[in-house]
Amino acid sequence: MPSEEFESAAASFKRIGQDAVTHSRRVAGNALARSRRRHSENAELLKQSGRGTKSGDPTPGTLRAAAERFRRARGLTVPAVPDPVPSRSQPAARTPRSGDEDEDFSQMRIMQRDQ
Repeated sequence: MPSEEFESAAASFKRIGQDAVTHSRRVAGNALARSRRRHSENAELLKQSGRGTKSGDPTPGTLRAAAERFRRARGLTVPAVPDPVPSRSQPAARTPRSGDEDEDFSQMRIMQRDQ
């Protein structure tokens, strides 16, 4: 009788192992399919955004819409009005700090101060 129990246990163990392998292959296949789909979506968004071109609008409407879908799908807040973003042709204005003109960073001034 012990041999029948052993064969039954071995068959059960084999079946459980096969089920685990089948499940892991299914999960890996789903992950690979999802990865390929997202990769193709990203490639399409890159084409639509005109990557590498000198556009005045750094975030085209298609990219902005994709970002909003991403945020909504994850329950994140979506700003009602997008922040005004300066175009690439407009350089960012630097406001001078107070005292920038008064400071002397010349070598002679520093050397005299350190003596």
